[in-house]
Amino acid sequence: MMERGFGRVMNIASDSAVVMPIERVHYGMTKTALLAVTRGHAKVAAGTGVTVNSVMAGPTHTPGVEEFVGELVGDDLPWDEAQSQFMKEHRPYSLIQRLIEPAEIGNMVVYLSSTQASATTGGAIRADGGYIDSILP
Repeated sequence: MMERGFGRVMNIASDSAVVMPIERVHYGMTKTALLAVTRGHAKVAAGTGVTVNSVMAGPTHTPGVEEFVGELVGDDLPWDEAQSQFMKEHRPYSLIQRLIEPAEIGNMVVYLSSTQASATTGGAIRADGGYIDSILP
């Protein structure tokens, strides 16, 4: 990519890199490390036309997260209620107060992969549903 003068490297990180979840410290630590790797690779590619970014995804609606939500709030609630309770109790800092759909993360990746994002590199770009600053740890 550097020899061609164009390329996009995209890492999928997590908001857990900066808002460490107490129930998944090991996961948050790996995502924090990924931000450092992203920044380092962006420095290696400096001036070459290659951009390197991480997308910091917030709590995303996947089958694994549905299972995780069930473990935390119980499996007896209908999904909409379980999701709402999970967000209020375990992710109260979210401004959108719902899980993010995978396509919403994909939209950010599409943009960062485009020529329109040529000035964005070395970044930890948020697709996390926003944060209520006063609630952050």
